[in-house]
Amino acid sequence: MKATTEATGLILAERVIQLILLIRGHRVILDSELAAMYGVPTKVLNQAVKRNPGRFPDDFMFRLTPDEWANLRSQSVTSSSDHGGRRHYPYAFTEQGVAMLSSVLNSERAVQVNVQIMRTFVRLRQMLTTHADLARKVAELERKYDKQFSVVFDAIRQLMSEPEPKRKPPIGYLTEARTSKTK
Repeated sequence: MKATTEATGLILAERVIQLILLIRGHRVILDSELAAMYGVPTKVLNQAVKRNPGRFPDDFMFRLTPDEWANLRSQSVTSSSDHGGRRHYPYAFTEQGVAMLSSVLNSERAVQVNVQIMRTFVRLRQMLTTHADLARKVAELERKYDKQFSVVFDAIRQLMSEPEPKRKPPIGYLTEARTSKTK
């Protein structure tokens, strides 16, 4: 049973990662995607949120602007409002907003899904931190090796530069007047 639970958790984590969007500098998940994972209609999720406005400040949840929604719609295929699709702009839930959803959606599935979503956000944050640490270490190595190899690079540049041409002695006999000019 544990292997099945772990496999299900990994599949859900992969799905959650695909659903996380970067909007207004926040990693968010749209209300319709959350509702699908919780197994409830989007309208039910949004009604639960509207009944508890104090639990969802602007940094937990915000409604997309027409431009943001148009941009998202142009990047993926969504139904149009002319044919039974959304008639309101979606809500975007930050990590804290998703955590708060578990307090307004009282079902076992909502709790399990929330736990997996929180684990995915944590894993994503860890991956981003690891990449930032790696980038910082590479930059340090580049600075370190640039200083150490600057002598080598200077020597290579000197070897690559063309030497000044040596003057050939003039052909013929030198007279005293010419010898005194060359000395």
